[in-house]
Parts: sequence; structure tokens; C-alpha cells
Amino acid sequence: MAAPLGGMFSGQPPGPPQPPPGLPGQASLLQATPGAARISNSTLVDELESSFEACFASLVSQDYVNGTDQEEIRTGVDQCIQKFLDIARQTECFFLQKRLQLSIQKPEQVVKEDVSELRNELQRKDALVQKHLTKLRHWQQVLEDINVQHKKPAEIPQGSLAYLEQASANIPAPLKQT
Repeated sequence: MAAPLGGMFSGQPPGPPQPPPGLPGQASLLQATPGAARISNSTLVDELESSFEACFASLVSQDYVNGTDQEEIRTGVDQCIQKFLDIARQTECFFLQKRLQLSIQKPEQVVKEDVSELRNELQRKDALVQKHLTKLRHWQQVLEDINVQHKKPAEIPQGSLAYLEQASANIPAPLKQT
């Protein structure tokens, strides 16, 4: 089914992920907290993976497929999903705390990331401006072509009615909307 997450990221040895060092006197948040109902030597990542597998298994389990009590099925699936969401929140909290520690210990790294994000945004907006300028030039050319057709003095017939007929003949037909 799913492979373990250990070794997934570059520089990590295969197997269970090594917890990053915390602040002095602080236990690593990836380690299971004492007193919690967790498997020994498990981490939040391991628990997140196992709870996801439990959610998936509960959805494809033969017990649930053959079961007739819909309320029991719903309760079991809800419990699995709730456990997964709880562990996902804990994992998110861990990474947010590590991000906060990084911003305190190395504020220049946060500034570099912000500058990089702003550069990417500027490149995206420059590309959008170029796209709009291209469209603008196209439509300016279309309008200029129409104006040139209307301003040919040698081809303008005498009389106001003839001029209107000539001008309306050069206007392109409207496109039908679908």
C-alpha cells in the first residue's frame, strides 16, 4: 500500500525520520508526548501515516461493505477521520512552531524567502502586463485599420447618403454569441 515516509526527503536516511533538535530544555514535538496514548517510539508523522491508512481501510473494509447498520459504519468512519484530523493539526502545529523558531534564530532567512516570493510575483505580473499589452496593440491595429478605410478621400462618394452607405459597408458584421 503506502511506503513509509522515512527517506522521502533528500538527506534523510531510510527508516523512521530523525526528530530535529528542539530548543534547550524542550522535547522534540515529533516525539510522542509522555502520557499520551501512542505507540512507543512513534512520531507524529508515523501516527499521521497510520491514521490515514486507518481512514482508507475503514472506507474499503469488507466489514463495512457487508454491514447493514449504517450508523455503526458512519460512526467508525467519523472516528477514524477525526483522529486523522487531530494528528494533522498536531503536525501542523509542530511545523508552525519550527517555523517560528527559525524566524527567531535566523530572521535573514525569512527575509530572503519574502524577497524570493516578491520576485516571483513581480515576474508573474510582468508576464500578465505583457499579455495585456499584446492584446492592446492588436486592438489598436484593428481600430487603425478601420479608421484608414473610412478616411480614404478619393473613394468618398458625393452626398451624405452615399457617404453613410460607404461607411456602413466597411464596418465588420457583429459576431454571433453562442
